[in-house]
Amino acid sequence: MSTINYSEKIPNNVNLGEDRTLQRALEGWQPNFINWWDDVGPDGSTNYDVYLRTAVSVDPQGWAQFGHVKMRDYRWGIFLNPGDANREIHFGDHKGEKAWQDVPGEHRANLRRIIVTQGDTEPASVEQQRHLGLTAPSMYDMRNLFQINVEEGRHLWAMVYLLHKHFGRDGREEAEALLHRQSGDVDNPRILGAFNEKTPDWLAFFMFTYFTDRDGKFQLSALAESAFDPLARTTKFMLTEEAHHMFVGESGVSRVLSRTAAVMNELKTDDPQKVRAAGAIDLGTIQRYLNFHYSVTIDLFGADQSSNAATFYSSGLKGRYEEGKRTDDHILKGQTYKVLEVKDGQLLEKEVPMLNALNEVLRDDFIKDSVAGVGRWNKVLEKAGIPTRLTVPHKAFNRQIGALAGIKMSPEGRVVNEQEWAAKKSEWLPTSDDFAFVASLMGRVIEPGKFAGWIAPPVMGINRQPVDFEYVRFG
Repeated sequence: MSTINYSEKIPNNVNLGEDRTLQRALEGWQPNFINWWDDVGPDGSTNYDVYLRTAVSVDPQGWAQFGHVKMRDYRWGIFLNPGDANREIHFGDHKGEKAWQDVPGEHRANLRRIIVTQGDTEPASVEQQRHLGLTAPSMYDMRNLFQINVEEGRHLWAMVYLLHKHFGRDGREEAEALLHRQSGDVDNPRILGAFNEKTPDWLAFFMFTYFTDRDGKFQLSALAESAFDPLARTTKFMLTEEAHHMFVGESGVSRVLSRTAAVMNELKTDDPQKVRAAGAIDLGTIQRYLNFHYSVTIDLFGADQSSNAATFYSSGLKGRYEEGKRTDDHILKGQTYKVLEVKDGQLLEKEVPMLNALNEVLRDDFIKDSVAGVGRWNKVLEKAGIPTRLTVPHKAFNRQIGALAGIKMSPEGRVVNEQEWAAKKSEWLPTSDDFAFVASLMGRVIEPGKFAGWIAPPVMGINRQPVDFEYVRFG
């Protein structure tokens, strides 16, 4: 078991104590991180004791320890999966060579850009979710929110360690900048669009953790293949924590649907206004939230054709999802992939070089995974005898990046004109009325075992604790 040294000021399993210069640099960054947490971390939570899991090893069988801690005292640290001295690069132009322990000069700028972009998403989501604790539908949900927040903070530490250790002064400057950008800031926003959107309510939070944290899963999985071994080992461990974030989203939406279905059955109606009047979230609103979060998230994969994606792959910097399970030559020169374009008002497929379409390959893997989860949500409705089904919109719907940016498209995948888009947009995407209604339900419920009226309790508690366990102690 690869345990983590908790006697250090910064818990780690990378022998930080043996590199005094690096240790001093990170200990200099630490107070700035705490200041950032105090300024834009979870609002009003300073004195709460929260039932959190903390990594105590990077062994998948025994890596987490549970207990009540103050979030400000959470043992953030630097944890890499165990290394393999014989690891080889298994894709791209360097296939078969030894994995790199240091950054090759010619790949320095691209690797730094990849690490900074990934690192920037981590504090962004904490900032986006900052006020949600004030409207938590239960103590159980509040605890899950805070668990995600501290782990996003730790994922920031993971990227900052790589920047400090491997990128010299440039890396130190980038690490500082990660704390200075802010989600939604007009002058200094976060790098990726989805991380500047508001997360105004808990339905948005559940959709975000289901879809946008799933983007994280796929991006981290692609980086876990990297020829740069410290990045691969770092992201592999981050994936262990990411699974809980997606669970919170998937189970959260399931519980919303369960409560909505119960109200529809009690009232024997599918009239959205009557469902709303009874204090539940109608299925149309849930579908519109789904459409928005899904479309914003698939933009995160980037342009459908990208010379950067080709360079990152051929250079060995970033692989595909589950690269090792694929049966092609892992070099991809001469192979093709289908992408979409709109020509003369029609949506058409065209073949392009696969190396240039790797963003689209990753997006399609994400879509397949997302659709499976939406199928599980539909099982909740089916079990309750509700005939309505949620659907994932067409991947060309509401896109802002790539060849499909700005195309007016119905959720079913039909190209529409400006007039139809304007007339139907309020059926397809959340409206100000939807946001106002969902906001009106967001009252805080903090008595152990009690839940807001718009969401069902979970099937079981965290770490085999009962659902009415005191997950948060308010100081």
